[in-house]
Amino acid sequence: MSRIYITGHRNPDFDSVCSAYAYAKLKSRTDPGNEYVPVRCGHLSDSMKKVFDGLKIVPPAYMKDIYPKVDDVYLTARDHIDADAPLNAVAASYKATNPSVIPVFEEDNFFGLLSVDDITSWAMEEISKRGSITDIPKVRDIMRAEEEPVDITDLFEDAKRRLSASKKRGLAVMKNGKYAGFVTRRCFLRAPKNNVILMDHNESRQSIHGIETANIIEIVDHHRLDAVKTDLPIYIDAEPLGSTCTIVFRKFLQEGITPDGDTARMLLTGIVSDTLILRSPTTTLVDITAARELAQIIGVDLKEFGLNMFGCMEGLKSRNPEEAVSSDFKTYTENKIKVGIGQCECTTLGDIEDYKGEYLGALENIRQKQGLDWAVLMITDVIREHSVLLSTGFKAEKHLPYNTISERVFDMPGVMSRKKQLLPEVLHAVSE
Repeated sequence: MSRIYITGHRNPDFDSVCSAYAYAKLKSRTDPGNEYVPVRCGHLSDSMKKVFDGLKIVPPAYMKDIYPKVDDVYLTARDHIDADAPLNAVAASYKATNPSVIPVFEEDNFFGLLSVDDITSWAMEEISKRGSITDIPKVRDIMRAEEEPVDITDLFEDAKRRLSASKKRGLAVMKNGKYAGFVTRRCFLRAPKNNVILMDHNESRQSIHGIETANIIEIVDHHRLDAVKTDLPIYIDAEPLGSTCTIVFRKFLQEGITPDGDTARMLLTGIVSDTLILRSPTTTLVDITAARELAQIIGVDLKEFGLNMFGCMEGLKSRNPEEAVSSDFKTYTENKIKVGIGQCECTTLGDIEDYKGEYLGALENIRQKQGLDWAVLMITDVIREHSVLLSTGFKAEKHLPYNTISERVFDMPGVMSRKKQLLPEVLHAVSE
């Protein structure tokens, strides 16, 4: 059985998190021979946590990166030996499996790793001193000083360097402070590759850290393609729909499977969020049909479900500006100009004067930290279908087709979609 991670993009939104959750459920049903693990590669906002709490669903766990780790290569032994056992007690193990190291315990506590080098060194010393081996010592008496163990979460390359610099044949592996197994030099002959399915994105710079070391086997997305390079042909499902969750729901239907209640709630949450309660211009008839069918599966009123979800979200005035801007922030490069575009949803723009200054400052900080030329934030009132754009100072501003409200603040009536309405205008502006 292979383990396959399913992940959305950095700075996760509902569509990326919910689609990963649901697709893992589907793949586990259709391909039980493999283990499908949904993860997220960014932290959830307080608003997202509140929505998931309301759904009574635990979202995918956080995964910092996809780099190969000790966890992917460490070994466990069927047998271990007691530290006070006579050395000849290990003879049976060496005859059966010829191990390079054997775990040694002192009662129930890990004592160290006995290596063939420990035995050889002791034997040569005895022969040198006495001409022959007469007394059989306890295992503990011939073991050399143990080196610091590695942790199951340590990076493959870091652990490989440590063992290469050591005179030991192996190092103990710890998990949560307890012995879990060991690594030997053979464990590091070749770096493993984690299998990954990308959801709601296809660009490496938007993906989980370490994606360049992974084996990408599928992409399911609804954005423009600027896909990561792969070694082999892979399955790609990229459709011009309002939500990746719509694509996943269609896959359930194609397989003749009705999603369970929790999965249906997650799918509906992703669709309602990404289409702004089916009001975004990215919304298609397919999205509307999927949302209605999912609402029917779980027995809810679609509009009420959406309003309740957005009602759980904090007002921007009370949020940490930099966290809010970063929560759904994507970067693009056009004509060698690096642009960052964020989007925040709210239920009113009436209080924007109270917080726009702090958000402009946060936007500038993020621009500098990420080495961008330009950064903008679209704040969208999902109820009134109206947005306001905040912008860091950049020459391309003058090419935007929006009226200026005040310095670096633009009015965007009827604009709801970053992907379909704002992004093309920003890319056009930097091309002028």
